[in-house]
Amino acid sequence: MRSIKLLALLPFVLLFGIGASGQAVTTGPAAAKSARADAGGAAAAPALPGAAAALTKADVDGWLDGFMPFALERGDLAGAVVVVVKDGQVLTRRGFGYADAARRIPVDPDRTLFRPGSVSKLFTWTAVMQQVEAGRIDLDKDVNAYLDFKIPRYQGKPVTMRQLMTHTAGFEEHGKRTMFEDRRFQISLGDYVKTPPKRIYAPGTTPSYSNYGTALAGYIVERVANTPFDDYVEQRIFRPLGMTRSTFRQPLPTAFAPWMATGYRQLSAGPSKFEIVGPGPAGALSATGADMAKFMIAHLDRGAGLMKPETARMMHDTPLSILPPLDRMELGFFETNINGRQVIGHLGDTQLFHTALHLFMNEDVGLYMSFNATGEQASVGSVRRALFEKFADRYLPGNEMPATRVDAKTSAEHARMLAGYWLNSRRAETNFYAVASLIGQMKVSVGPRGELIVPAGRDLNGKPAKWVETAPFVWHNADGHGRLAAQVTGGKVVRWSIDGISPFMVFDRAPASKSAAWIMPAMYVSLGILLLTLLQWPVSALVRRHYKAPLTLDRRSLRVYRGVRAGAGLVLALVAAWVVSMSTLKALPSFDPWLWFLQIAGLTVLVGGAALAAWNLAIVRKEKRGWFRTLWALLLLFATIVPLYVAWTFGLIAMTVNY
Repeated sequence: MRSIKLLALLPFVLLFGIGASGQAVTTGPAAAKSARADAGGAAAAPALPGAAAALTKADVDGWLDGFMPFALERGDLAGAVVVVVKDGQVLTRRGFGYADAARRIPVDPDRTLFRPGSVSKLFTWTAVMQQVEAGRIDLDKDVNAYLDFKIPRYQGKPVTMRQLMTHTAGFEEHGKRTMFEDRRFQISLGDYVKTPPKRIYAPGTTPSYSNYGTALAGYIVERVANTPFDDYVEQRIFRPLGMTRSTFRQPLPTAFAPWMATGYRQLSAGPSKFEIVGPGPAGALSATGADMAKFMIAHLDRGAGLMKPETARMMHDTPLSILPPLDRMELGFFETNINGRQVIGHLGDTQLFHTALHLFMNEDVGLYMSFNATGEQASVGSVRRALFEKFADRYLPGNEMPATRVDAKTSAEHARMLAGYWLNSRRAETNFYAVASLIGQMKVSVGPRGELIVPAGRDLNGKPAKWVETAPFVWHNADGHGRLAAQVTGGKVVRWSIDGISPFMVFDRAPASKSAAWIMPAMYVSLGILLLTLLQWPVSALVRRHYKAPLTLDRRSLRVYRGVRAGAGLVLALVAAWVVSMSTLKALPSFDPWLWFLQIAGLTVLVGGAALAAWNLAIVRKEKRGWFRTLWALLLLFATIVPLYVAWTFGLIAMTVNY
C-alpha cells in the first residue's frame, strides 16, 4: 500500500550456518546458536560465484538461519515469515523473531497472520480474471458498463479493466481513508470508490500506481458476481485452495484475532494498533505464510484450482512495456526479473508490515516473505530486497550484465542529457498532495568522470549504484542487480525509470513551471526576505524609541508599512502551518475542517500579502524614498509572489478535500 524508500542496507554478515526446520526462531546470538544446535549438523555451504547451491530444505533453512536473525536484530525489526515453494510443494516455511515481542510469542508460519499490504492486489486481480473467464468482464470495455456511477472520460477516452490492472488508467495519487486505526472512519467499498481521484494522464500511456484503481476493480467484481467482495474471495479463492487462515475482513474475525502478528514501526518503539485499509481490495488481506504458499503453488501450476491454464497464461504473460528493456507490467503481476530469469510478483507495504512475493515461472519456484516492522531508517526495505537478490544469486544464479559498452565520451554525454529534476508519475496534481511532487523531485546528476548519479538507484550497502551504459540510454548496475533506461524524443531525454518500479512508475522531466531547480531556492530566499521584514518591524521600533526618532509617514503610508509587515508574518505562519500539517496529517475526514481553513486562509493571506506588497512598492517609488527602500520593496513583492505561485501551482489553495 504505502511506498517505502529503500534506504541503506544493514551490513549483513551472511553466516551460512545450520538450520532448524519449520520452527520459529528468535533473534540474537543465543537464538541463532540454538537454531544451529537443533539442525543436526547439516551445514549450508556458500555457493561459489556463478554456481547454484542445491535448492533443498536443508540448504535453504541453513542459509536463512544465517541471514534472518542477524538482519532482524540489526534492523530493529520484530519478526518475519519466509516461505519457499518448489515443484508444487512447500520446500520450507519458517518463522523468525516475534509475532508479539511483549508476550514473547514467536512467529509461527502455520498460524501467525501477517498483513501482506499490496500483495493483496494479486487476489483482486485473480478474482477479475475469474470473471473475465466467465465472460462477465471484458478487459477492454469501458468500466462504466459495470458501475452504478460514472468515471469521467479523459481526453475523450474511458477507463478499461486492462488499464486498471496495469496501473495506466491515469488516476492521480489518492490518499484519503487509505489507512487508519479507528474503525469509525471505515466505509463500504461502494462508498469509497464513488469519490474518484482526478485523471491526469491519457489512458494507457503512463504507469501511475493506484490503490484506488484496484479498489474500483474489486467493486466491479462485487457487482458482476453479485457477491460482496470479502465473501467472493473466501468462496472463490480461499476455499478452493484450502486457505483457512486468511481473510480480507476488517476488523479481524474473532477466530483470527489471537493469531494476528503485532505491527511495529520499530521493535524498540513498541507495538502499534491494527491497521484498517480503506480500499480493501488493494491491501486488506491478513494471511499466514502457509496459506500464501498455497496461493503461490496455484499460480505456478497455471492457475490450478482458480482458473483455466489459458486464463492464467494471459494473466502471467501479457506484458505492457512502457520503457524497454526494463521490467514490464503483466495483468496484475509485474516482472521482477533477475539473473536472466522470468520472475513475476508483487511487493506490499502498510505502515507496519512489509512483504514480497516472487514467482520464478520457468523454475517452478516461489519465494514469499513478510515482516511486521519497518525498522530503523526503514531498514526493512533493504532486508527485503537483499533476501530476494541473495536467494536468487545463491540458488538461481545467472548473468545479467551484457558484454557491450557505450564508449566513455558518448556515455558521459548521455548522462548529461539525463541530468536535471524529474517528477514521479505517481503523484497528485489537483490537490495539496501535489506539493510532494515539488519537495520530492528526483535530481539526477553527473559525476566528475561523466558517470551517472541517481539517488533512486542504490546498492545494498546504501551507496549510489555504479551505472554502466551497456546500450544507448540503457544502464546496468555494475556491482549488483538492476537496470535504468531512458526514453529519448526529439533528441532529448523525456522519461526514465529503473527496475523495481518501472512497471508501475516512471519519472518525467519536470517542466520549468514546476522545477525544484529554481522554485526551492526562490522559496528559501522569499522566506528569508519575509523573516527579515518581520524582524525589522520591532527592531526599528526599538531603535526609534531609543533615539526618540518618530516614524514620519502619513496615515495611508503608515497603514501600508504596518500591513506588509503583518502580511509577512502571516505568510510565514501559513507556511509553518502547512509544514506541521503535512508532517502530522492523518488522511481522514476529521481533518477536513482544518484543511478547508488552511486553503481559505491561504488564498486570503497570499493574495492579500502580494497586493499589499505591490501597493507598498508603488508608494515607496512615488515618495522617492531612495534606492535601498525601493529595492527592498521590490524584493518584498517577489517574496510574496513566490509563495502564492507555489500554492497555486501545487494545490495548496485548490479548495478541495478530495485527496
